[in-house]
Order: sequence, then C-alpha cells, then structure tokens
Amino acid sequence: MVRVKLYSMPICPYCDQVKEFLREHNIEFEEVDVQADEAAAKEMIQKSGQAAVPVIDVEGKIIVGFDHEKLSKVLDL
Repeated sequence: MVRVKLYSMPICPYCDQVKEFLREHNIEFEEVDVQADEAAAKEMIQKSGQAAVPVIDVEGKIIVGFDHEKLSKVLDL
C-alpha cells in the first residue's frame, strides 16, 4: 500500500478537494494539520520549499497544491 501524507489546514478548500479525491479512490492517507503542529509545518516547508497548503507526500514524491493530473500519475491511477 502506498503511503500518503497530506499537510493541510482546516480552512483550506484545496485540502478538502485532495481529501475527497483520495477517499474517492480508496487511498488511505495521514493528514497533518500544520496550523496546529509547528513541527509538521517545518517538516512540510523543508520537504516542499513552500509554506502554502496542501502539500502531498506520496512515498517521498512531493506535490504542492491540488494538481489532479500529477497526483493521479504519482498514485498510478
């Protein structure tokens, strides 16, 4: 099973779209609220070079924002 980590914030509509996409494709994911977890926010910035959410880590492949095409390709959908 592929490991997916979603860095998100509660007020982020694009984060909600990512979650909906992953659930529609029955892909389990770990969600991390970077607004509430400072260490996770630093980790996200280190991995992506970005302070904006969503950031999706799929087995070390980083996607910034909800890019349907890239996410589908990385997940082999």
